[in-house]
This record gives sequence, C-alpha cells and structure tokens, in this order.
Amino acid sequence: MSTETPDLIYLDCNATTPVDPRVADAMVPVLREVYGNPSSGHRLGRNARELVEAARAGVAACLGAAPEEVLFTSGGSESDNWALRGAVAARGGGHVVVSAVEHPAVLETARAMEREGRIRLTVIGVDRFGQVDPEEVVAALAPDTVLVSVMLANNEVGTLQPVAAIAGACRRRGVLVHTDAAQAVGKVAVDVRGLDVDLLTVAGHKLYAPKGVGALFVRKGVTLEPLVRGAGHERGLRAGTENVASIVGLGVACELVREEVTDEGPRLAALRDRLEGLLEREFPALVRHGHPEHRLPNTASCAFPGVDANALLALLAEEVAASAGAACHTDAVHPSPVLTAMGVDAATAMSTVRFSVGRFTTSRDVEEGVRRVLAAARSIASP
Repeated sequence: MSTETPDLIYLDCNATTPVDPRVADAMVPVLREVYGNPSSGHRLGRNARELVEAARAGVAACLGAAPEEVLFTSGGSESDNWALRGAVAARGGGHVVVSAVEHPAVLETARAMEREGRIRLTVIGVDRFGQVDPEEVVAALAPDTVLVSVMLANNEVGTLQPVAAIAGACRRRGVLVHTDAAQAVGKVAVDVRGLDVDLLTVAGHKLYAPKGVGALFVRKGVTLEPLVRGAGHERGLRAGTENVASIVGLGVACELVREEVTDEGPRLAALRDRLEGLLEREFPALVRHGHPEHRLPNTASCAFPGVDANALLALLAEEVAASAGAACHTDAVHPSPVLTAMGVDAATAMSTVRFSVGRFTTSRDVEEGVRRVLAAARSIASP
C-alpha cells in the first residue's frame, strides 16, 4: 500500500496515519457481528468483553505495561486532559510543571487549570533544538509540586525528550510524571518501565488505528479522579460503553508496532534523510529544525527562507500533503509556539514546513514529493 495516488503524495503522517489494512480487517467482523455491550452478562456481551480485554493486553505488551494499567479513551487529547486533571484532582491541587513545547492538549489544559485556580503552573523552556534540560525541571520542583508533564516526542520538529531522566528525578521527590507519547508509539520503542513514568498517552490514529480511540497508561498504585463520570466502565474510572471495534483496532495496531518497530525505525530514518538531503541539495538556504540526533526517525521540519509556508502548502494542496507547524493549527497565521520557544525568528517560523513519512511511504513518494515541493517553492520564493 503506497501513500502515492495519481493526484496526491502523503507526507503528513504526524497529522494522522491511514488505517493499516490488517487493522481494518480485524475491525470489520466486530462491526458486523459483535454488537453486544461489554458490560452485559449474556454471550454477546461476554464476546465483546473478551475482545476488549485481548486488545488491552495487546496495548499493554506494546508499552511494557500490565493489562490492568491500560485504560481506553477516545484519543490522545482525552488521555492528556485526564492525566492532568485526574492527577491534580486526586492530589487536591498544587504545583504543575510542563514544557513550553507540549501539545495543546497538555499546555492548554494546564493553563485552563491555572485560570480556574486549581494549580500553580510553571512552563519550562527548551534549547534551540527543542529539548528540555532535566536540571531545569528539577530546579522548578517545589514542595507542593504534584505533577510534571513532558512529551516523549515533539509533534512538530520530532525532538525526543529526556523523559527517563526527568522521571527518575521526580520519583525521588514523590512527584508524578506524565508523558504524551502520541507521536512516539509506532516510531520508536516505548517502554513505560524504562521511562519510569506514571502516566502515558497513546493516540490510535497516530499508529495506523482509527481516529476516536486512544489509551492512558496509569501505573499501578497511581490514583486518578475520573474525567468522564457515569457508570462503572474501565474499572469505574472512565464512563461510557466501550467502542469495541476501534479498541480491537488499537489492539491490533499496537501488536503490529511491537512486531515491526525495530525494523521500521531505520527504514523511516532513511526516507527522512533522503527527503532532507534532496531538499537541501536543490534549496541550499534550507533551515532544519529539531535535534540532529535525538529525534523521531520519520520527521523533517524544514524552513524555506523567502517562501511563505501557508502559501506553499495551499499551492500544493492537491499534490502533496504536509503541514505548516502542528496539524492542529493549520488555520493559524501566527508563528508556531514550538518554533518560537526554540528561539526561531518569526520569518523563519512562517516559512517552515513539516514533512512526516510513514509505514506506507515509498522512496518514489519522497522523490516525487520533493520535486513537486521544490517546483512550488521556487515559483513563489521572494527575490
């Protein structure tokens, strides 16, 4: 399955991924035949429950977690909101530390809780590569700090964060640590024990499962207040009848990640390096963002000085799919907050395009995509 069609080359896998055919094949029989409520005691309900629990085990195995530590949600944003609000509520409020390059599902949730008077908030800056210094996090900790949230991999520039070092320092002080791993799972190996985190976010549509399903890892012994209240689903912590077909899809997607991520990482990195190399060869003024080594294997964040990124992507909208900054902000006209936090000037930020390759991207996709991007960039570049 190639991401190339006669009209469009898809280089926007950080925005969303196509559903893997193997995932879809697992979901279709569930949609057609397993319509029981997993909370029902009859045979159809029991069948649905068995599928949900098998999927839970699949997600857990992918993360190095125990099945009872995995709770299903509607996606990454809900998981992030729940991790922050649930942990803070369970601990009665206090001080929260987040990084300046977090996804809005973390950063805006934290700011909302600050406005509501629930927390005192500290936002930690990053270096020019978009990376957090663990020592700055430690320095920000206070006697009333209850939670630190630092993402595992940045969605815009791909920089990997030193989450394990941060978590180790926080654990010694009794501070909970959450990491948003939505962009990391499926691209790099993710192990909750190695990371030493208490809470971790998974988003299905970033790893070839459908949209509208995700998970939250909650380390055994960590207490969360429910975000969605109602009946006793998900151990009484997340109300709502389970989305069985999508949960099955997420379980299969995570099993595929566990089986294939070791081989997939180098292949993605080779495609990314090829893309960056071709762009730089033909557009020597190109500026790369993100850490040169500690970054996702699939993500290239590149600025085309003199070229407005939004105009470039508008010109390419029927030919190449990519993003100007985070996909969640495609209609924004201000510089990316991530690039701004990295110290990138406004003009360079506004000329930045994020390309992200994936499981079904081919070398031909990359080469033809670069050809189209360069042609469009030259046509609108300022003299």
